[in-house]
Amino acid sequence: MMRTARSALLFLGVFTAPGLPAQDLTPDALVRTVTQEVIAVIKQDKDIQAGNQKKTIALVEQKVLPHFDFTRMTALAMGVNWRKATAEQQQALVDQFRILLIRTYSTALSAYRNQVIEVKPLRAQPADTDVTVRSEVRQSGAEPVTIDYAMGKTPAAWKVYDVTVGGVSLVTTYRDTFANEIRTNGVDGLIKALSDKNRQLEARSG
Repeated sequence: MMRTARSALLFLGVFTAPGLPAQDLTPDALVRTVTQEVIAVIKQDKDIQAGNQKKTIALVEQKVLPHFDFTRMTALAMGVNWRKATAEQQQALVDQFRILLIRTYSTALSAYRNQVIEVKPLRAQPADTDVTVRSEVRQSGAEPVTIDYAMGKTPAAWKVYDVTVGGVSLVTTYRDTFANEIRTNGVDGLIKALSDKNRQLEARSG
């Protein structure tokens, strides 16, 4: 699960596009622009390349998080179990899932090694409010990897709610894990498991 998450999140980019506000860009233009920007940031920032977690996490929180629909992402990962959780449990799950993805993403950022990322032209109608932006990641000596971004239009802007890497959905991967945990220990058990995992990642990053 964690390997898939790292692969997906590495290529999500820093979702702050230069020149135009995010809400004024089409989904593919947003992904294309910010992917170019995040590559430039990584190449220029020696601290991130060296694995400075505090600086990387700050970057993720400032630039990436505003462009994710974490509530929708968590609800999808929970599946039918989302309705079984109380409002307080739902908020705790969103908070812990958000922290987990921050930690996962910050680890992935330092793994960039000159991959070439091509964002495909969007195949959608102007009135569509839910689209998939497709891209391909190429690296010398390796097979290309497809990265698909599921994005929904909100009143503020387009937001990412799922990422599919090589045909494997991030949300679906977590859904299986979450369902197994809930089946064994209930919703509170899942919240505790996520919290424990986040504490382990925090301790590991120092």
